[in-house]
Amino acid sequence: MTHSPAAAPAAPATDASDTYGIDPVIYHRRWTILAVLCISLVTIVVAVSSLNVAIPTIIKQLGANSTESLWIIESYALVFAGVLLPAGALGDRFGRKWALLVGLVIFGVMAVVASQSGSPAQLIAARAVMGIGAALIMPATLSIIANVFPPHERQRAIATWAGLAGAGGAIGPLTSGAVLSLGWWWGAVFLVNVPLVLLLIGLTVWIVPNSSNPNGEKLDPLGALLSVAALGSLVFGIIEGPEWGWGSARVLGAFGVAVVAGVGFVVWGLRAREPMLDPRLFRLRGFAMGSLAITTAFFCMFGTYFLLAQYLQFVHGYTALGSAVRTLPAAVVMVIVSPRSPKIVARFGVRTAVRGGFLAITAGFIGMSTLGVDTPYWQLVVFLVTMSAGMATLMAPASGMIVSSLPLAKAGVGSAVNDVTREVGGAVGIAVMGSVLASSYSSSMSERIAKFPIPDEPRRLIEDSIGKAFGVVHQAEKMIGSDAAASVRESARVSFTRGSHWAFVVAAVAAALGAAVVGSFIPDESPTHGHH
Repeated sequence: MTHSPAAAPAAPATDASDTYGIDPVIYHRRWTILAVLCISLVTIVVAVSSLNVAIPTIIKQLGANSTESLWIIESYALVFAGVLLPAGALGDRFGRKWALLVGLVIFGVMAVVASQSGSPAQLIAARAVMGIGAALIMPATLSIIANVFPPHERQRAIATWAGLAGAGGAIGPLTSGAVLSLGWWWGAVFLVNVPLVLLLIGLTVWIVPNSSNPNGEKLDPLGALLSVAALGSLVFGIIEGPEWGWGSARVLGAFGVAVVAGVGFVVWGLRAREPMLDPRLFRLRGFAMGSLAITTAFFCMFGTYFLLAQYLQFVHGYTALGSAVRTLPAAVVMVIVSPRSPKIVARFGVRTAVRGGFLAITAGFIGMSTLGVDTPYWQLVVFLVTMSAGMATLMAPASGMIVSSLPLAKAGVGSAVNDVTREVGGAVGIAVMGSVLASSYSSSMSERIAKFPIPDEPRRLIEDSIGKAFGVVHQAEKMIGSDAAASVRESARVSFTRGSHWAFVVAAVAAALGAAVVGSFIPDESPTHGHH
């Protein structure tokens, strides 16, 4: 039976005042339903961030180069972002509960496949299919929340959801760090998801209500194809840039495809009778500014976690678990501040909350751009916590602006846009900050090791990434002598830190632009449901 609380006939008179027209059984379970949906969400966010800590181990064991290591993370984020809009539309059409269940099954099966990969290419492929599962799960969770909570509680529920999405970014490294510290092989990082996925499938079948769009809009395969092509080509170009050169035919070709597909998506969206995403929605200031705010925030956040895991392990020599524990304060702040963000909004207004959040993120990154090889940990924590508090303050009002700009029947598409902005921001953040780091590291290293008598092939590996540099130097220590080896290691640490500086400067500029643009154009009060 399909419950559609949004469009359901009014409940019996006795219950209507108590349950706001929502099925009484669903209404009384709403906080339990929220818990199941939030755990589903955290599971898929953790799948992005947990690999950040495991990447150094995977680089060593699968022999991945710096471009492959970016792709291992990005293949998931990219497919996830590319398929989100059609997945949100599928949930709206055929039922959000079913979208959630199918997504959990795909995610669980591919986690097992990923754990058994014997090469970087196999792992990249398995992660890409996991992204399809995640794309079905994420919009379904937010649109079910929009349907089971009455308007006066919806903002609080979305704030909890957004806070846990952010915290998942820091919980992921902790789980994978714990798994690796037990001495298990890297594949176990994927297998820990499986029992949780099985539990979530059971709870979803039992507790979560189904809802769908009663008007069941037609699907838009051409719109879906163009959006996937645009996003995929953009991120491909950014990742491959350092490896092939920014002016190479491969990279320029990818950017060309991204522009053509992006323009095609907009033109088609304006002409089609029922497009997957109507570009005219971006005329709604709340919708447009909410989308831009989340894209920018996640650009900064995902890129940061990717860099910090390597900085703490390679530069400071912490274990996988040690580095994860040291990023935990960010998650704690996220969990504490996010649920309170509606109060901040109520007191100061949406505009001030979002602008203040961006300024805190900017300050955090300016601090991080000063990190050195020997910077004490407490300094890093101050910068990390400042950034995290900014994120937590702006995420809920920005998500609320997107979702509340659309009628409830469009909850799936609104939720999917909210999620697309996260994933696109995250994928582009990792790609841009990873590429800035890789380019800076390579040029710095080639200068620093020019005087050492190292053969061409090991030299190329040392200049490719810090992980490979450490591996090569360890093997070649007898050949080049322990002093030279120590000097190369130190050069790698300094070059990596210098590359990180530039990456954090890029993030600080992005956050400052977010404060300027979003803070200026945001409507001061978020629109209410149904204003379309």
